[in-house]
Amino acid sequence: MSPSPQAVDHMEARRRLTEATARASRDLWRQIDRDNIYTSWMSLLARLVAIVSSGQLAAAQSTEPWLMELLGLDPEQPESDRLNPAPLVGVDGGGQLLAGVLMAPMWVALRLVTRGRPIVQSMASGQALLDTVVRTAVADAGRAADSIGMISRPGVTSYVRVVEGGACSRCLVLAGREYTVSSAFARHPRCNCSMEPVTREHRPTPTSVETVYKSMSDAEKKRAFGEVAVKAIDEGADIAQVVNARRGMTSATVFGRKLQVTSEGITKRGIAGRRLKNFEKVPGQRIRVSKTPRLMPEEIFRLADDREHAVRLLRQHAYIV
Repeated sequence: MSPSPQAVDHMEARRRLTEATARASRDLWRQIDRDNIYTSWMSLLARLVAIVSSGQLAAAQSTEPWLMELLGLDPEQPESDRLNPAPLVGVDGGGQLLAGVLMAPMWVALRLVTRGRPIVQSMASGQALLDTVVRTAVADAGRAADSIGMISRPGVTSYVRVVEGGACSRCLVLAGREYTVSSAFARHPRCNCSMEPVTREHRPTPTSVETVYKSMSDAEKKRAFGEVAVKAIDEGADIAQVVNARRGMTSATVFGRKLQVTSEGITKRGIAGRRLKNFEKVPGQRIRVSKTPRLMPEEIFRLADDREHAVRLLRQHAYIV
């Protein structure tokens, strides 16, 4: 299916936000004292977490206005089960705290230096990982918000994949495919692809990967598929078989775990904590937290039996309020 102009605009706006957040993160990385990598990075970490968290919040907050406009909903009409973007901020797609995840680029650079690699090469490797972490964290927060916003609206029956210009071959062969609304979104690190809701009134125009391929220039085809693959496709090979689209793509981020949970918002004062209950006192502190694991949205989509079950879990874990 072909995406609507609104869906493309939504994806492109989020891509620009992701790039702006990545640029701001790179600016901080360049401030590292190369003679004291660990200490200088620790002094910059709080600012970096704030930058990435702001990008995540902006990405998640864009969902509701976009859906309201796209589906022709009345902004003055009260709705139940509205998206709560706050739980998607400050953690990556696997539920790990950003402060911990954002230490990884520093450790990569430091490890390479201690192994005798040139400092320029070591810092470049760390920056490359930082760029991947930041872009993925912001994009994942936005996609999770889109998924929650769609599944909480009964009129949305499914979604189609919206592929960015210049996407990789794995994403291109999935362009326009339709999935049930409770299906987790398959993506890879640094993926900018998005989704568009399908309702009885709003149905994007059908298309095919072959149509997308034919619309690409020779340079775009070679960049996305590779020269050998392009030759095979032009000789009649099936595009999906050549690409093996599912390889390397997952419904969880590369930073996730087998059970994607988060410790954010599970205190007695947090919305999720009050809903999950089952509190216990944290040793050495006054706070009490829920012993019930708070699942990340992708984990909920993976575990839910059906749409109603997914909505109940999203409500219980305070992703919709």
